[in-house]
Amino acid sequence: MTAQDMVLTRRGLRFQGQYWPCTHGRGGIRPDKREGDGATPVGVHRIVGLLYRPDRMARPTDWAVPIRPGDLWSDDPAHEDYNLMVRAPYGHSHERLCRADPLYDLVLLTDWNWPYAEKGRGSAIFIHRWRRPGFPTEGCIAFRPDHLLRIASAIRYETRLIVPADLA
Repeated sequence: MTAQDMVLTRRGLRFQGQYWPCTHGRGGIRPDKREGDGATPVGVHRIVGLLYRPDRMARPTDWAVPIRPGDLWSDDPAHEDYNLMVRAPYGHSHERLCRADPLYDLVLLTDWNWPYAEKGRGSAIFIHRWRRPGFPTEGCIAFRPDHLLRIASAIRYETRLIVPADLA
């Protein structure tokens, strides 16, 4: 581990000497993540992107990419675009990135099952805003909005999300 790693613990996410309250998947922490199980996967996950809503916030970092109307994330294991960002219209199972609620106003992308997705292993694990404290996600890691912005602004190229097996 390095000082730039984000490490999930029972107390929250440890990053840069602080513990940040967070929530994780409704399916718990699992070493054998599968599509639809709601679990957060055990492992070391690189941060591979940062998306943000330019109509709701200023660009948080110089490497952030805007979410546009029509941006989607494919979660259809039977389709070749599984676990990739796609554009509407898209006739396969997907998740809308440009949401009416603020859940995805700021999204860090991890390399879980990406860029070469193994069908059924589970689509994207994002780091995003929580619905409310203690409310679980569909497998992602979620934070209070101001904490998420501070974390997103502080991560570096080498930053990784570490989900230890002893949490499973």
